[in-house]
Amino acid sequence: MLKLNYKNADAMVVGEDNGLHLQSEFAAYQEKIKDIIVDLNKRKDKPGQWLQWMNLGYNEETLWYVKEYAAMVKDRFENILVLGIGGSALGGIAVTEALLKPYWNLLSDEQREGLPKIFFLDNIDPDTMTGLLDILDLSKTLVNVITKSGSTAETMSQFMIVKDRLEKELGDNYRYNVVATTDKRTGVLRQIAEQEGYKTFVVPDDVGGRFSVFSAVGLLPFALVGIDIDAIVNGIKDMDLALKNTDINENIAAQNALIHYLMDTKKGKKLSVMMPYSSRLKYVSDWYAQLWAESLGKNKDKSGNDVHIGPTPIKALGATDQHSQIQLYNEGPNDKLITFIRVEEFDNTLDIPNIFEYTGIRYLGGKTMNQLINAEADSTRVAISDYGRPNVSIYLPKVDAYNIGQLLYMFEVQTAIAGELYNINTFDQPGVEQAKNYTYALMGRDGYEESAHMLQERMASV
Repeated sequence: MLKLNYKNADAMVVGEDNGLHLQSEFAAYQEKIKDIIVDLNKRKDKPGQWLQWMNLGYNEETLWYVKEYAAMVKDRFENILVLGIGGSALGGIAVTEALLKPYWNLLSDEQREGLPKIFFLDNIDPDTMTGLLDILDLSKTLVNVITKSGSTAETMSQFMIVKDRLEKELGDNYRYNVVATTDKRTGVLRQIAEQEGYKTFVVPDDVGGRFSVFSAVGLLPFALVGIDIDAIVNGIKDMDLALKNTDINENIAAQNALIHYLMDTKKGKKLSVMMPYSSRLKYVSDWYAQLWAESLGKNKDKSGNDVHIGPTPIKALGATDQHSQIQLYNEGPNDKLITFIRVEEFDNTLDIPNIFEYTGIRYLGGKTMNQLINAEADSTRVAISDYGRPNVSIYLPKVDAYNIGQLLYMFEVQTAIAGELYNINTFDQPGVEQAKNYTYALMGRDGYEESAHMLQERMASV
């Protein structure tokens, strides 16, 4: 199981001004945390609560259908192209970068054991998209288009371009190169899929995009490139069982949620830094940034009070960002809580040869890169604490499917608990919708003519 070390967030380590008396706080919040955990698990099966993500680890039907389809298309495609944005892509990127061999798309067919390359188009930059489409053989590419609403402008514009090229190249048979992941019943993509005859998978009801990584949104791309989705699901289920524990002293998601909440509200630590010491976990920080920002950044609480709350997530990578950000973290404003992720066992051991015996770097010879990166992680954690900067550390036994399932699910539950502590709606995102509506207006969508006229006037005046 994952381990959480929170000692460096305690006042005994980082001082009264910046640390918490954690055992006292755990005791003070014990009953509230218990009520939150019980309530979340009680509400997770009720429609409209947006907690169905807590059940995804137990959805055997989706797991079976995904594995069946992956087996059916095995060896048919050289590439998987995922079209999606936000929660439709970030989880997929995070998990594939963590679990596939590094530089997967550069490996030979033999090195990939015949499994396809995978590409994510998660933005609408015309140069990047043109560049990718120029090098992909679309006739040998399976396109997975992901949007629950089916009206996401970014994803559907991508799909319109790709569909047009596929159809020109393959004719009516192009539909066998498309699989859609969307709403079960409604939406533009559901309508198109049924008209065109695409294979489809479902984005479940009451699962927001940023919580959808363990639905078909993520499981399908993972299975298509050979990732062990059974192991992922086993990690989720084991972590879910552990996080049902209502004793905060035994529940790492509750501990970390409370620490983040109190650091923000009591100590002014309004920035949440995620810093894994593993390049394979780099994009877990991207996924976490959306999860934390979109869930907790709210202007109203559940009572309708103006609160304008939410810690801002920051992405970092150890040891890379020791050479770019740590100076600020140590000597700049003391307004951050840093989460380190340390990998206990890497897949490979890389020896550092003893070839400069008579120089100042001879101490490195005979050691391993594994020792060095974990020494960097440990020394940074201690150095940050010396400067009175609070931090917590998550220990990941190794980067594999089981542990990645545990890690991401733990962060999801941590976020849900934190939202309850803030007394906000963790699962809506009204601040995102305004910009979407403005985009619809500027692009000429029916029904947005008045907004378009207003926007044109405003844009002309600034």
